This record gives sequence, structure tokens and C-alpha cells, in this order.
Amino acid sequence: MATIDEPLYPIAILIDELKNEDIQLRLNSIRRLSTIARALGEERTRKELIPFLSENNDDDDEVLLAMAEELGVFIPYVGGVEHAHVLLPPLETLCTVEETCVRDKAVESLCRIGAQMKESDLVDWFVPLVKRLAAGEWFTARVSSCGLFHVAYPSSPDQLKAELRSIYAQMCQDDTPMVRRAAASNLGKFAATIEQHHLKTDIMSMFEDLTQDDQDSVRLLAVEGCAALGKLLEPQDCIASILPVIVNFSQDKSWRVRYMVANQLYELCEAVGPEATRADLVPAYVRLLRDNEAEVRIAAAGKVTKFCRILSPHLAIQHILPCVKELSTDSSQHVRSALASVIMGMAPVLGKDATIEQLLPIFLSLLKDEFPDVRLNIISKLEQVNQVIGIDLLSQSLLPAIVELAEDRHWRVRLAIIEYIPLLASQLGVGFFDDKLGALCMQWLEDKVFSIREAAATNLKRLAEDFGPEWAMQHIVPEVLEKINNPHYLYRMTVLRAISLLAPVMGADITCQKLLPVVIASSKDRVPNIKFNVAKVLQSLVSVLDQSVVDKTIRPCLVELSEDPDVDVRYFAGQALQACDQVMMSS
Repeated sequence: MATIDEPLYPIAILIDELKNEDIQLRLNSIRRLSTIARALGEERTRKELIPFLSENNDDDDEVLLAMAEELGVFIPYVGGVEHAHVLLPPLETLCTVEETCVRDKAVESLCRIGAQMKESDLVDWFVPLVKRLAAGEWFTARVSSCGLFHVAYPSSPDQLKAELRSIYAQMCQDDTPMVRRAAASNLGKFAATIEQHHLKTDIMSMFEDLTQDDQDSVRLLAVEGCAALGKLLEPQDCIASILPVIVNFSQDKSWRVRYMVANQLYELCEAVGPEATRADLVPAYVRLLRDNEAEVRIAAAGKVTKFCRILSPHLAIQHILPCVKELSTDSSQHVRSALASVIMGMAPVLGKDATIEQLLPIFLSLLKDEFPDVRLNIISKLEQVNQVIGIDLLSQSLLPAIVELAEDRHWRVRLAIIEYIPLLASQLGVGFFDDKLGALCMQWLEDKVFSIREAAATNLKRLAEDFGPEWAMQHIVPEVLEKINNPHYLYRMTVLRAISLLAPVMGADITCQKLLPVVIASSKDRVPNIKFNVAKVLQSLVSVLDQSVVDKTIRPCLVELSEDPDVDVRYFAGQALQACDQVMMSS
């Protein structure tokens, strides 16, 4: 929306723009409707601008979409809520166009306006609009009407309410599948506004029609209705009416409907309550986990931890765990990946013994999976298992596999391991880290992939923070500094990056004695990239070191670099010298 102080464009020009052949001009004009409205004043907006928009037969969807959006926030420009009804005609026209996104936006704007209208105006203006759309000859109008019933219904008198319920029932049996789909997807919203006694009769009969529809695209939207209606009904009604539908849907002949059930299962369990879940939904869920369509198994596998939380550990071990074992060797890598992303959460649900006996072998098989995403999903969730079985067992059983993954051919897997190392190190302790993981951390500094080298440098900084500067001085610094003699300049750059990250952790003394000489020596490197990275590192060290060191060592080196033949080296050396001057002035 335009702001108040925006210059008021000549109205005639803006209205001409609305008729211009250039779509961009028409779009700009629509986006400035609020400016036109403010210039015209409320009365002329109602009498001139809105009728003009109602007759505006633009055929470009982008312009119509912008108009539908603007009209939704137009109430202040037509004189407030008492005149809101004048905005309905142009939006009603937009509700009948062919383009779905324009209709959806028009419905959204109508709902926004309807929510602010007075009850009497809703009955006089909004309800007739809904009825006209519902009786529309072309299916687009009928589709749009389904999204408006929940706004029109609450303010209507009883007789009108009965009529609206009857019209909605007709929408649920419309000849056009698109209308039935719209009725199915909006049923939950409409049901939420309906009185309890009508909910059990009228709405449930509509729902039954939709669940038995011959089009799977309608039935799968009715699945969403199960969860919405389940929350509105009493528990006993829910078990009587909704539960049989869910069980039938889980065996539906269309895989898309079964997929929807698998996706919505947790919400459906909440609707029917824990007792019914244990008795009736466990067999349905087991069927979905063993479904012959991979997409259904993916959706079901992704919900395995959430579902187990509703059950007792005994039931989960008895019914769900056998399926999980089968899924861990599923032929589809995507099923295994979905399982790997949630299976770690089962450890707290099943408890220590069951995790050690039943889950650890599954974790190991997934950690050795040939598909990198599966391995990645397991690595990133190890923490949940550690909380249950303790670090000793975890390190004995899973660490060999982790070390193997640290050398994985997929760089993203190696990256995930690096990011997990500080957490693993802090849990395993210094001794264990030095034995098993220390060499790996150095090895990554010379990886072929830049992201790995960068992450490895950051990893060293985090380890130095966790284990302290003395430990880092013994175990990290000497090995890092050795690598500055690597013949390949990219690896030498990684060493410089590691130095700039380690310096703040190591403190001024160690930086001055051990790290700074290496950086200064690198300023004589033959590769310009190394030299300008030296300038960057020196700039970062200015804040760590004493002013005397900066003046005696850093500044002369930067002055020399600022006269380098390479333009980039001179630029970064100049930047670093400016930083030195600023630090000196502030101190």
C-alpha cells in the first residue's frame, strides 16, 4: 500500500494507465490504487473508482491478482466498515476468473472484508454473494463460493443457516470434481462455525459423501477433514464416525490417499485419542509402513518417532520395531533417508535396554548405507542416542563407523562429521579425542573441497576453546604451522585462515611468539593470493596484539605489501593499514 506522503498522481493519467496496452503500466496503476482513492476521497472512490474496477475487463492474470490483493485492504478508502459492501462486486467478478491464484486471492480478500463487516451487512450483502457464486453456471464461481461459507454462516438467521448448509451439501455432490475438491478442503473451516447438533447430522453426511467420492483427489482432501472434524466432535462421536473412515482410507486403492493418511497420521491419532490409536490405528500404521508404494512408506517412516510416543514402549517394540528393521534395508533410498532422519528420536521412547539391543544395529546399518543422505541424517542426530545409552557404549559401537565416514567420498558427509566433532570431543574427553580423532582433524585441513578446509579451520578454533590454549599449543598449533610449507598455495591459505581463527583463543603471547612469525614469512610468498590473505590475517591480528608489536612488526610488513605489483595485494594491504591507524587513534 502507498504511504500517506506519496505524491498524488493525476487521476486521469492513472486511469489511462489502467487501460494501457503495456502490462507493467497497468500493474503500477493497480498497485497505486490507494493513492487514487485518497485523491478522489471516500465518496468518489465508492461512486467512481470501484464501479470502474468492477467493469475493468483486464485479461492479464498478474493485473487481476494485484487488484484482488489491493481490494482486500481497501475498507479505509471507501469510508470504513459501513461501506465495506461496495468492495464486494469487483471481488465477486474476480472469483469467477479462470486463473486459480487470482480466485484464491479474491476469496482471501473477501474473507478479510467479511470478517470486518457488520452482521446486518453480512446478511444483506455477503450471503447473497455466496449464494450467487454457489449457483454460478461456470465451475470457477462454485469453487470460490466454498471458501466463503465459514464467513457468511455465523451471522445468518436460522432459516438462512439451513439454506447455506443445504447449498454446501450440494457443493459436496457437484458434478465437477474441482468443486467437490474445494468443498472437501474447506469443510473443516465451515464445520468449525456450525452448531454441535448440526455437526453430527448435516456435516457428517457431507463428510461421508466426500469420503466415498470416486475421485482420489477429492478423497485425499477428505483425509485432512478427518483431523479437523475429529477436533470438533466429542471423543465418542469421533471414534464412531471418524475412526472407521481413517482405517478405510489407510487401505484405499489410491496410493495418494494412503500417502495422505500416512502424512496426517499423527494429527489423526490426536483426534481419536490414545485408546483408539492403540487398538485400531496401530494395525493401520503397520500396513502403511509395509505399503507397496515407496512414497507411502516415506511418509509413514517420517512419522515413526511421533507415533511411538503415543504408544507404550512395549507396543512400540512389539508392533513398530519389526517394521523399522525392514525399512532400514528398504529398496528405496528415500525411505531409508526418511527413517534415518527420525529414528534417533526412538531411543528416548524405547529406553536404554531396547535401544542397545534393537536400535543400535539399525543405526550401524544406516551409518554404512551407500546413500550419503541416509548417513548424514544419522550423524546429525547422534546426540539423542547419547542421552539414552551413554558415551562409552556409543563410542564403542558407533565410533568406528564415524571414523570411516570422516573419509567418505561425499564431501557433505565429511562436512557433517566435522561439524559434529567438537560436540563428540567434549563428550568423549581429551584423552579419547587425542587417540582417535586428532589425526582426522589435521587431515581435513588438506581436503580437496574448500568447504571442508574452511570447516576444519573453524573446528580447530572450537576445539581450542573447549580444551584450552595449553592443550591447543601442544596438539594443534605445531601441526598446523608445519603445513605452511605445503607446495600447493590453497593449503597454505587454509593455514593462514586457521591462524586468524586460533589467534583470539590462544592470546597475545602465543600469537606473537608462534603464529605471527609464520604470517610475516608468508608475506614473501610468490603467490599473490597468499600475500593478500596475509594482509587480511594481519588486519585481524591488530586487535589481538599489543600496539608495540603492531608498530614494529605488522605495520612494516603491510607497508611493503602496499607497494606490491599486484593490485589486490595493494588493496588489502591498504585496508589493513587503515585498520591499524583506527586502532591507534582509538587507543
